[in-house]
Amino acid sequence: MTLRTRRPLLRALATALLALMPAWIAGGQYWLGRIDPALAIPLLAPSMLLLAWWQRREAARVRRRTILTALAILLAAQALLSLSLAGSAGWAQLASVLLASVAAAWAADAFAQWRARGRALRLLAALALMFGWFAAGHALLSFLYRPFAAAPAAPPATMLTGLPLRWTSGGDIAAMIAEGARDDPALARLEVSGPVKLVDSLVDNVPPRGGALLVAHPRALAPQELVAIDAFVRGGGRAVVLGDALSGWPMQYPLGDPRNPPVTSLLTPLLDHWGVTLGASPVGETQAVAVDVDGARLRLFSAGRFDRLPPGCRAYGGRRVALCRIGAGEAWLVGDADLLFAPLWQPLVAGAPHLRRADTMDWLAARLWDGTAGQAVALRPLWIRSNDD
Repeated sequence: MTLRTRRPLLRALATALLALMPAWIAGGQYWLGRIDPALAIPLLAPSMLLLAWWQRREAARVRRRTILTALAILLAAQALLSLSLAGSAGWAQLASVLLASVAAAWAADAFAQWRARGRALRLLAALALMFGWFAAGHALLSFLYRPFAAAPAAPPATMLTGLPLRWTSGGDIAAMIAEGARDDPALARLEVSGPVKLVDSLVDNVPPRGGALLVAHPRALAPQELVAIDAFVRGGGRAVVLGDALSGWPMQYPLGDPRNPPVTSLLTPLLDHWGVTLGASPVGETQAVAVDVDGARLRLFSAGRFDRLPPGCRAYGGRRVALCRIGAGEAWLVGDADLLFAPLWQPLVAGAPHLRRADTMDWLAARLWDGTAGQAVALRPLWIRSNDD
């Protein structure tokens, strides 16, 4: 192989590497614990511009062949990385990268062949192309990774909780009315996905037909409340139960103030009735732990483990999460209420769902509303597999 024939291959290989490497850091793969090929889309313009500039004097046939070679190397490398680190090639994401790469390569080649009047004008045009592509790429990804949305006619999810999710501004009633309601980000995010009904008692607020129940670290419940939860699930209902052996949820008031969330789970009578025992969190666990549940990434903090589960349960994430068949219904049990705490699931940049660090809220929404009836999410994150099984 002569130098003339090797040169296009070397250019294609360099272009593919230059497209891959920035995606790991600047694209967020390293920081997010993901290997999504699509995260490279906003960073394609610089590498394609460099390739177009390298071969600006080549014939059109040579330029096209080099571009196709670069795209083949890029897609093959992304697929191998995704398969090895996430167990999935992410075909939908690879298709989006292919389409975006073709568009970026075409725009870069047209720019390189443009006869600009002066270097300053060419430099300004190159910067405009790179920054414009960067912004458009993130806007596209934000749309493709948009949050789960329930069907318009979906019944409300009934929520019973002792966590300060509503009226979190503190102070007296007059101050709260003057300032207005400031819902916790977890509640606000759930209400983006579907209707939520916050209740103080289930005795008179049984979830409607087809609805689901979210019990999130409630205060001490009266026996009739526990009976209502059990009857709803056994009758064919769906429930998500968050119980925490030692909650790390921030306290807004002095220790012992009843307005603070419960320190430990008060659901032991209900769990005992279901044949479940929630153990304490491991001593010394001071960092958030990534747990994978059917391909979804949850980030938990100081989560308890289910020491005892009946035969009808399936455990996930080192027994931190379990799915149990109870009567005619089912209940997802999570040994951590802190997974609702916003810093554990919010994206790196506000309003950028494609830069999220966990699937927590989409996972919850899919459990509370019919995951097949609502808006389909075009792309899902490809998480680097967790070692904590």
